[in-house]
Amino acid sequence: MGRTVHFEIQASEPQVLIDFYGKMFDWSFSKWEGGDYWLVGTGEVGAPGINGGLLPRRGPPPLEGASVNAFVCTVDVEDLDKSLVQLKELKGVVAVPKMPVPGVGWLAYAKDPDGNIFGMMQTDASASFDAM
Repeated sequence: MGRTVHFEIQASEPQVLIDFYGKMFDWSFSKWEGGDYWLVGTGEVGAPGINGGLLPRRGPPPLEGASVNAFVCTVDVEDLDKSLVQLKELKGVVAVPKMPVPGVGWLAYAKDPDGNIFGMMQTDASASFDAM
């Protein structure tokens, strides 16, 4: 079975997204010695999840309204409502508003300042369309 073990974020201005994701999710970034590449730490070693990388974008940024042409990663958050407020403070935007995934939790999709789409999910077994 092929398991995802690494992700990459494309950045027109790497420092802008390093600042954004560092503040949004408390991720850590360390410059790789091999070039313009930053290793992304997303949590404690041994905890569920994966780490990734950030690199300069080598092409145009995603077009507004275009379909997604990459994998979308979803980040586990403690409080989705608070995360959505923080997203706006950090110049991100909501791409798909908060919605229930019945029996699983609350999900929303967002765009970082460079237009990359990511998901945020708050685990909540009581999530339902009736609870909205």
